[in-house]
Parts: sequence; structure tokens; C-alpha cells
Amino acid sequence: MSWTAGDTWLVISALAGIAVIVVLITTFKVHAFLAMIVGSGVVGLASGLRAPDVVKQFETGFGNTLGSVGILVGLGTMLGRLLADSGGADRIVTTILAWAGERRLPWAMTLIAMIIGLPLFFEVGVVLLIPVILLMTRRSGSSIVRVGIPALAGLSVMHGLVPPHPGPLIAVDALKADLGQTMALGLLVAIPTVIVAGPVFGAWIGARVRPSRRPSSPISSRASVRTPSSMHPASP
Repeated sequence: MSWTAGDTWLVISALAGIAVIVVLITTFKVHAFLAMIVGSGVVGLASGLRAPDVVKQFETGFGNTLGSVGILVGLGTMLGRLLADSGGADRIVTTILAWAGERRLPWAMTLIAMIIGLPLFFEVGVVLLIPVILLMTRRSGSSIVRVGIPALAGLSVMHGLVPPHPGPLIAVDALKADLGQTMALGLLVAIPTVIVAGPVFGAWIGARVRPSRRPSSPISSRASVRTPSSMHPASP
């Protein structure tokens, strides 16, 4: 099977779509979902599809993806909320902090994310870990970047390199590779990859980027002003 000019053009089209998404999000502050829709349209049109076919392919791909992970994401969201409201997330955070401490926290989050990311889809893992990451950030006083990047790296690396996730399985099927060998080699490559992309990069970028807290909403501000403890007696 030889590489053709059409294959080269498809790669260029994909890179152009990614560039459009990045520019829309970073420069024009477009919502990520809308940016990805525009980017997918750019890829479709640049690859030679007619506009109606681009829309049809987008509907088919989006429907297939939603059909395969939509229920999992919905149930994962419910489980994540239960984890936060029931105190389970607080228990997990207390255990992790007692075991790892503040210094080794990014490494602990990386390990936990890799374990969760092995059987679960990336989207479900993110939904489950969000309450843990937010609570961990408040309890430890660390930057959310320093805690969140290792967790996301652990999930994404496992999702992209190790079966039984869809991407590696597609590659195994296309290349007729051995599933067990692919899983072993995927784990071998995943370990140094997640170390660099997780704790190492998280420590580097966390020292340079520290998101500011969101300002209180007007409603909450008005509510805090009207609390009895903040009201002064009228002057005689």
C-alpha cells in the first residue's frame, strides 16, 4: 500500500481543521463545541466533499459517537454528582492527601487517572474526576492546573494508547496486530508519556499559569449583603 497525493492532502486538510479550531478558541474565544463544528466542516470541504455531504457525514459521526458514549457520560455525570454530594469525594481527597502529601500530589493524581482510564472512556473518567480535582485543589491549596493536568494526562494517554479503547482497537483491527502484545507495548509507551505530559508538564505550566477565581455572581453578592449579620441598626 503506497502513499498517494490524496493521502497527503487529507493530512493537510486535517491539520488545517485543527488550526482553525485552535485559532477560534484561543484568539476569538469561540466555544469549543462550535469551534469543533467549524473545524470539521473545514476538513470536509477541504477534502473534496460537497457541503450537503459534509453535513450528512457530521450527523452520522456525531450520532455514532453520542450513541456509543452518551449513556455512559450521562450516568458518569450522575455518579460524579453523587460522589460530590455524598461526601465520597471528600473521603477520597483526605485519603490521597494523607498518603501522598502535597509534594507528591500530581504523581498520585496521575496514577489514579491511569487506573481509572484503563477501563473507562476518557469522557466518563473526566466527569468522575472533576469533583475530586476541584476539592483536591481547595483542600491542598495547589493550583488547579498543577492538579488537573496530571489527571487529564493519565486519562488521555490511556485512552489513546492502550486497548480496549476505540482508537487502539481500530489500529489493532486495521494492522491485524496481536491484542495482548499491543496492550503490553501500549502500557510500556504510556508510562514515560504520561510522566512527561502529566506531573512534569503540570509542574512547569502550573508555576507559570494560575487561573484566577471567578468573581461572585450579582445574585450571591446581593444575598450576602442582605444577611442579618451584615445589617446595621438604623440610626435614631
